[in-house]
Amino acid sequence: MADDAAFRAFVEANGATLLHAARLLTGDHHRGEDLVQTALTRLYFKWDRVDAPLPYARKALVTAAIDSSRRKWRGERPVEELPDIRGEDEAGPADDRDQLRRLLADLSPKERAVIVLRYYADLSEQDTAATLGMPVGTVKSMCSRALARLRVGATAAGGAR
Repeated sequence: MADDAAFRAFVEANGATLLHAARLLTGDHHRGEDLVQTALTRLYFKWDRVDAPLPYARKALVTAAIDSSRRKWRGERPVEELPDIRGEDEAGPADDRDQLRRLLADLSPKERAVIVLRYYADLSEQDTAATLGMPVGTVKSMCSRALARLRVGATAAGGAR
């Protein structure tokens, strides 16, 4: 079976980074934790056969995020906006992170994966393409469209403040 000590060291070294990427992919802390758990479980069962565990874990993370976005869930639905009980001048860094999460949530799962891998995980276009199993040109065009949508959303949200 897997080399438990090496796997544990990998998780300790990369778990927080994977969790943050998962939160950005899902837009939710708890779903991000579930996503990381799924990706690490997949990695654990192939640990002895995987040469590059971090790219494998990233790919498993993105695949699990895309798969989970395809599932229909008929439970509770979040509201568009929570009532604002703060004053106008109380906006801060947490509000900026929330705005980023909302903007990322408006992207398709694949666009979100490209943005997270390119700009959060700091992967090159080639590495992003390899991780997602798509041509480099697709990564470039998808990234360009997603960034344009993020800019439009940020401009609209900035004007709403």
